[in-house]
Amino acid sequence: MNALDLTHAITYHYDKFPPKNIDLTKIMNALLGATSAIARYDQMLKNMHNSEILLAPLRNQEAVISSRMEGTISTMDELLQYEADFADGEMSHTVRSDVVETVLYQRTLKNAQQAMSDGYPLSKSLLKTMHEQLLSFGRGADKFPGQFKKEQNYLADTISRNILFIPISPERLDEGLDLLFDYIHHDNSPILLKTAVTHLEFEALHPFADGNGRIGRMLITLLLWSSQTISAPHFYISGYLEENKDRYIDLMRSVSNHDEWEEWVVFFLNAIEKQSIKNLEIAENIRHLYEEMKPRFSDVLSSKYALEMLDFVFTYPVFRNNNIPKQTGISVPTANRFTKLLADADILTITEEASGRKSTRYSFEPLMRLVRV
Repeated sequence: MNALDLTHAITYHYDKFPPKNIDLTKIMNALLGATSAIARYDQMLKNMHNSEILLAPLRNQEAVISSRMEGTISTMDELLQYEADFADGEMSHTVRSDVVETVLYQRTLKNAQQAMSDGYPLSKSLLKTMHEQLLSFGRGADKFPGQFKKEQNYLADTISRNILFIPISPERLDEGLDLLFDYIHHDNSPILLKTAVTHLEFEALHPFADGNGRIGRMLITLLLWSSQTISAPHFYISGYLEENKDRYIDLMRSVSNHDEWEEWVVFFLNAIEKQSIKNLEIAENIRHLYEEMKPRFSDVLSSKYALEMLDFVFTYPVFRNNNIPKQTGISVPTANRFTKLLADADILTITEEASGRKSTRYSFEPLMRLVRV
């Protein structure tokens, strides 16, 4: 193995966390813009009586993009096809590992949100539980799932392989995590500023052998939701971070190198603002589609179960016929009749005919067109 090239490496900012003097005048405009934009997004969440149904596609979108930032290439269609074929939560050895990793991201985030709903706080313990699930299957299973790092890790340029950043040493990781969680639970900074600082610090600690980027981006959503900045756990930022990945990394390195917290915070707040606007647009489009489809489902199906079927296809826009009775109170014969009627009306598209023990697979293309990335 070649010796590590440390020529351009920046080392973790020992004994400089939490930051002592972030100049609020330098970040105020960005803070106001982000606060206003995410408030508008949250108002939309509050007005949605069924945000869990309508915004499930946003969580899937986040899983695809966040995983893609780590070089895991899968599509929204592949993710949802996997969920249709393995609806009971089992994992498959026959599906591409990239798809499996993306599925694990989506399930890990959903389970973390459920754990926090059940009263578990953001903590080192919850981080390890999330990491254990994220790396529980496939390529990550040999990267010490659920365990903090025991050896020094590095962040390298994916092309040149030069070491860009040396995170905190394993010997001082526990101390670093304690400081981070003390900051999360006791610092009185505005929550968006606190989220910016927390995200960077987690990435700089890089507490696991693998999966740090994905866990770090999940933390953003969990912090905003647990602080009640957003009233439902649906806010995802990876789209903006992916589009600006080089600057994202450069600014994080600058914090450790030059203590330049303000420039990083402004970048992060701009990300919150831009992504709030984009997420709001996608969510509004999904809501409009839902309202548009209500009378169509009612007309086509002529059944008291029309709304239940509508909710099902919005929650599972790619599905197999046999999953409808499992997830709803609709009987097998009625489910088969519904999907045939909806396909005949060009509302559903058959993507795989029934074969052997597998029932027909359908796609709800009007929704898929809104959320594909």
